[in-house]
Amino acid sequence: MANTLYIETVGCQMNVLDSELVVGSLRRKGYRLVDSATEADVILFNTCSVRQHAEDKIYSALGRLRGHIENHPEKVLGVLGCMAQKDQEIILKRAPHVDLVCGTGQLARVGELIDAARATGRPQMALSLGRKEGSKQEVSSSFESYDPPRDSAMRPTPFQAFVRVQIGCDKFCTYCIVPSTRGPEQSRHPDAIVDEARRLADEGCLEVTLLGQTVNSYRFHHGDGRVTRLSDLLARLDKIDGLLRVRFITSYPLDMTDDLLDAVRDLPKVVKYLHVPAQSGCDDVLARMKRGYTSGQYRDMMARVRDRCPAATVSSDFIVGFCGETDESFSRTMELTRESDFKNSYIFKYSPRPGTRAIDKFADDIPEETKKVRNNELLAVQNANSLRSHRAMVGREVTVLAEGLGKVAPREPGTLPQLTGRSMADHIVVFDAPERLIGAVVRARVTDATSFTLFAEVVEVESSAPARAAWAAPSSPSSRRLELPVS
Repeated sequence: MANTLYIETVGCQMNVLDSELVVGSLRRKGYRLVDSATEADVILFNTCSVRQHAEDKIYSALGRLRGHIENHPEKVLGVLGCMAQKDQEIILKRAPHVDLVCGTGQLARVGELIDAARATGRPQMALSLGRKEGSKQEVSSSFESYDPPRDSAMRPTPFQAFVRVQIGCDKFCTYCIVPSTRGPEQSRHPDAIVDEARRLADEGCLEVTLLGQTVNSYRFHHGDGRVTRLSDLLARLDKIDGLLRVRFITSYPLDMTDDLLDAVRDLPKVVKYLHVPAQSGCDDVLARMKRGYTSGQYRDMMARVRDRCPAATVSSDFIVGFCGETDESFSRTMELTRESDFKNSYIFKYSPRPGTRAIDKFADDIPEETKKVRNNELLAVQNANSLRSHRAMVGREVTVLAEGLGKVAPREPGTLPQLTGRSMADHIVVFDAPERLIGAVVRARVTDATSFTLFAEVVEVESSAPARAAWAAPSSPSSRRLELPVS
């Protein structure tokens, strides 16, 4: 009888992909996914350390399972990912019933660690070397050393997939733990990326999202003087038969080059959407964050986007209440948000993270109540921007990849369900249509709008769903998601 596996994923899209690869490798060993932790022989949590809230959820989940594990000592409980890499001993101290702790660079060993935990009855640990800013750390000997089968049951939809093009980060922003948990920046060989995307397309995947901590920093040096840039990679992916859309996240402002903007503009399969975190509109705050650019440079980048690729929408990230942020500092962030006309923004209150420079160098001197007020004020400005730009789209037609059922309650018998999808500029679009159109591309006319959503009616079905997309319900359960903050 196959071992049963339950996995929960917290954090960014990279964690979602990591979970897919872990499940792929364990399925090869005979594991079967189940929907409930208490049904599983092996229970895994793939974790995030970007914000305290994400860690608190994991410790809460581990606490709820303590009695169950004590009553079933044959079961294996594991903590994977960034939190495992950062807090190894702390996890075992706070949750001594955990059987394995595995960092981001050692996920290929999860199956081995499960076997060892069962054989020895002792906690197992596999971690990469720690990393400090300015220290030397060897990069992986092979980016492709961990390449288990992909597993469509783990994806948001079977016709969309994440593809990693870059790992690690060398920016060392003072608030961020990622360079320590994910290691040094490395770009993957373009041939391997194209081969993976082609395999996914052959399996019926219609859209791939390229992942990197600063994905537009992608540069692969071939060793003979040739360099492949992200724009070059996009041009190759654009030619893959069967693939309809290519998108990429997350971008760094100073690396938004003209050749990349031209590729987004000119390549028909590349989604006209850029996610470029600003984090603050105040130069003093940006300097304390060690972001490496000024608000003026960010504005210059936005002007080039509007000039070279006017069809592109842009979204951003902001941290409010960072150390030393005055009322005047915050007003400059509000000003940048008003004038930039972002499609949407992900806004977070600053959370001090152990292991970052900010926690040692700066006082967390902004009261929590002030952070909440600023968060809400900035969100109100962004929502007003989004509503204005969305309402301007009423009457226009957009091309939508139908991703699945909407959130509206089941309709009356004989009426069409509500489907949801995204436009080529990443707008969320909902429309009434038969379920068989999930996985299809439709042209739809926008009839109404809110700050978050475009409502539309189908004008034409441009391409039918692939044969495999009687896909509304995957054949096996997917991993649960606790949270998906954008980094």
